[in-house]
Amino acid sequence: MTSSLRSEGDRKSPSPRAQPSRQRDAFFDNAKYLAIVLVGVGHAWGQILDGNRTVETLYRVLYTFHMPAFIVISGYFSRSFDLSPKRVKRLITGVAVPYLVFEVAYTLHRRVSEDPQSDFSLLDPTYLLWFLCALFVWRLTTPIWQTVRWPLPIALAIAALASVTPSVGNDLNMQRVLQFLPCFVLGLLLRPEHFQLVRRRSVRIWSVPVVAAALVIGWWSVPRMETGWFYRNAAVQDTGGPWWSGPVLTLALFGCSVVLTACFFAWVPGRRMWFTTLGAGTIYGYLLHGFLVKEGSYTGWFHHSFLDQPLGEIGLTVLGATAITLLCTKPVQRVMRYVVEPKMNWAFAAAPGDAARGRAKREEAGSSGTREASADPAAPNGSGEKVSV
Repeated sequence: MTSSLRSEGDRKSPSPRAQPSRQRDAFFDNAKYLAIVLVGVGHAWGQILDGNRTVETLYRVLYTFHMPAFIVISGYFSRSFDLSPKRVKRLITGVAVPYLVFEVAYTLHRRVSEDPQSDFSLLDPTYLLWFLCALFVWRLTTPIWQTVRWPLPIALAIAALASVTPSVGNDLNMQRVLQFLPCFVLGLLLRPEHFQLVRRRSVRIWSVPVVAAALVIGWWSVPRMETGWFYRNAAVQDTGGPWWSGPVLTLALFGCSVVLTACFFAWVPGRRMWFTTLGAGTIYGYLLHGFLVKEGSYTGWFHHSFLDQPLGEIGLTVLGATAITLLCTKPVQRVMRYVVEPKMNWAFAAAPGDAARGRAKREEAGSSGTREASADPAAPNGSGEKVSV
């Protein structure tokens, strides 16, 4: 989804004559793009739920797996995270700084468009910014999950306990952090062969009746179950349900999330598509599309009677998918990179030994260039390959 979802390793070995370069897996870029489109569509549907059972059914099925899919990918690409200066720096610039910047930006937007007295609060994430808070906490705890013997059962126990603990509170949206934690831990445990397993033709075929059954269950659940359960942002006591329903629904939702996420991955193409390159910019679409949704909410645009008709619902769906696609494009990335993916080298101390390693690399590069120059007389002045120093 993001620079924060970028792989910390998993590079293909370059050929002897090729420049070393980061090789991106088309499958994961496709998965991130399709997941972010579903996020945008889900936020659009969330504005027209009242009295619309069909849209709410689709909304519930979507909310069962679209964020879990994103979180599983986040966990998968966090497998090599440790507390080294390089990783911590990336965590700060790719997660913490964008959170601070956009929390201020969303508050200013609300002050201008709706409530001039809206308070600034860095502990109460606005709208979709909860995910950055969660990702920051999850990645910091990665070494713990890679050390304990039963990480997934422990994460599920924590999520179940959080669902019956109102005192957890809403600071940093901690209920969501804890209740979605098992999805992140699951991602940490996955390996490439697991993704190959769900992409088999048989799984793709079986996913069709599974999703159909999910739609039937979603339709049945609309008058019988609160939609708020799918947000996983509150304890069961806040919903008025019996205490035992918290752990039961937490485990049930996790199981449904895993199944539907597997169905989603089964249909993600593994080859390069027209939208593959957009997978590298999903953090831009995620952070920016919220302004469009909020502006529509502040101005009452979503209350237009046209959106109560099937044609209006389809149009809103297409509009949501199109808007978030455009926000993932290269021009938007170039304009917004300084706040979404800032380098901020000035803010960090040089790690011990960096100078020595830099000198060693320059000496190695220089000697390599000398050898290539003598071996390739056709290269004028030994300039067959540029070396950045």
